[in-house]
Amino acid sequence: MNSTKNDEDSQKLLETVWDIPFKMLSASLDAMMVTSLFVTGATRSHLDFLKPFLVSSDSFLDEESKKLVNDSLVDSARDYMELARFNTQITQEGLKSSQKAMSEYHKGEFIRLMSALFNTLTGAKGETVDEYMTNKAEAFKKLVVDYPDAIRDIKAEYGFHPEQDCYTLVAETDRMELHQVLPNEPGVVVRNDLKPIIITHPYVLGPNIIVFLPNEKKSYVHAFANQGIPTYIRVNKDIQKSEALQVATGEDDAKDTAYFSRIVKERHGKLVTLNGFCQGGFMMLVDILSGELEGLVDALITCAAPMDGTRSESLREYLNHISPRFQSLRYATKTLSSGNEVVDGQVMSWVYKLKSIWREAPLFTYYKDIERFEQMLKKGDNGISKTAAAINHWLIYDRTDLPIPITQMSFDSYTIPISKEGDLP
Repeated sequence: MNSTKNDEDSQKLLETVWDIPFKMLSASLDAMMVTSLFVTGATRSHLDFLKPFLVSSDSFLDEESKKLVNDSLVDSARDYMELARFNTQITQEGLKSSQKAMSEYHKGEFIRLMSALFNTLTGAKGETVDEYMTNKAEAFKKLVVDYPDAIRDIKAEYGFHPEQDCYTLVAETDRMELHQVLPNEPGVVVRNDLKPIIITHPYVLGPNIIVFLPNEKKSYVHAFANQGIPTYIRVNKDIQKSEALQVATGEDDAKDTAYFSRIVKERHGKLVTLNGFCQGGFMMLVDILSGELEGLVDALITCAAPMDGTRSESLREYLNHISPRFQSLRYATKTLSSGNEVVDGQVMSWVYKLKSIWREAPLFTYYKDIERFEQMLKKGDNGISKTAAAINHWLIYDRTDLPIPITQMSFDSYTIPISKEGDLP
């Protein structure tokens, strides 16, 4: 009995010793792949973050070349010192959060790797070093290779596609289009006895965010249409092609809303409900207060609309650190082929990232993505959800340029509070 057991133990030890070189070789090959993928992902993350900075640099230098001629040397030196101090503070916050994320991740991975190495050398039960590196390589492949492909491929299912049967073009102006959103649920029909609604998207985010994934029952506009409510969506035209939209003002927005509301009212014989999403809610409120919608609209619904941006403590603190010299939209403008100047949507979204740099720094977000994908695979979820792909498609591709007058209205709402009498800036 003892002899047989000793023979079995010897056989297992021999197999363990024999497997070690192969496991170490497999782990080494996977480690090289992981290193390559890690560098690729980190580089891409930094480039995506810095791209708007490179775009804004031209506008900054152009604007400063004009101001330096007119401003005194003392004032310019003071403003630049304040800007340098602010940049240093932002950099420190970004580095601090990135360092913390890196430290926490690598500390946990070192313990996990040492445990896997111990299991490999001793034959103990548990994850071996080759299994550890294989899982790591699979996670990085998902994050760095498969995920970007999924984000690009989701375009066909994601967002607003006016050519589809569930949308009908009802009216248009030089700047905007009005589409009726038809139900996409079987058996649901439009009930004309119900009150009609016009839904408006924010200028900077585009219409895709409020349509999102209609076939997955994740569409804000279809949530109304699928109840039989006469639902319409106001969509901005392509600002690169519409010169009228490039120079649009708040007055133009109110007139277009009035034009569309009049058509909808005549079609259904009822006063219209406006529904504004994010910045769209702010614009709808201003349109109502302008008086242009009298007799056409009698209700307003807003969703995450920034009516008084000065109530945002983080944004107020952010702006307080910036010298008044640099609080100008001129630093985010660019000139289109038409000769009209617009606000660069990429730069504006980048500014909001700087406001929350502690959780928007490229290394910080990259490590959080790594952890998320590894946890996903650990739970046996080998797929990439359409929701995650669509959200990232929106974050990466859906930043549109804005008319300067419209952007100035929103900027004023973030710097000038609503008065005690209720007057908007």
